[in-house]
Amino acid sequence: AINISPSKYLLNNLISCNIKTLHIPNFINIEQYHYRLRKSIKPQLLWVRSFHEIYNPKMAIYVLHGILKINIEAKLTMVGPDKDGSQRICKDLAEELGISEQITFTGILPKTGWISLAEKSDIFINTTHVDNMPVSIIEAMALGFPVVSTNVGGIPFLLKDSYDALLVEDNDINGMVEKINLLLSSNQLTRCLSRNARITAEQYSWNAI
Repeated sequence: AINISPSKYLLNNLISCNIKTLHIPNFINIEQYHYRLRKSIKPQLLWVRSFHEIYNPKMAIYVLHGILKINIEAKLTMVGPDKDGSQRICKDLAEELGISEQITFTGILPKTGWISLAEKSDIFINTTHVDNMPVSIIEAMALGFPVVSTNVGGIPFLLKDSYDALLVEDNDINGMVEKINLLLSSNQLTRCLSRNARITAEQYSWNAI
């Protein structure tokens, strides 16, 4: 009788094909996410996704490498299961670039595990080639992370550049490095993104939906 779409991205595509569709977003239990306003931050990056080519995990490695040229304190934590051998590729790349010591690969973690781990990080990065409506980004915003993401697929339907996130083009490594360095140099921008991120995430709470 009617299709239900969790994202406006899919909604628009289905409607363009004259398919009757209703938008009901994915939701989170917002109470599970302790909000921390990020103000003065360190280059502690968090990446949460399956290791698969479509999510471009190698970009996260290259981004860290770029930041380390400017800030030797930079660290990256990568959380998620390996789906196609990409994790091994990332580890080999980190070795090749000489930055293995600055990266932690946790493997798959329960939600409570990575939420707890998130307390030690300050910037959430999303590097995907393909995307729809990733709940991991909504969760990161609920925690108060400033998000830096590739602007692909459904991302522009979820995030607004310079309001609740910073966006770059697909696989734009230098662009993401620049956006992260911008955050590190501007407490005002970091605070603004962190505050607005939580506001956006609250729109996807169970009560709101």
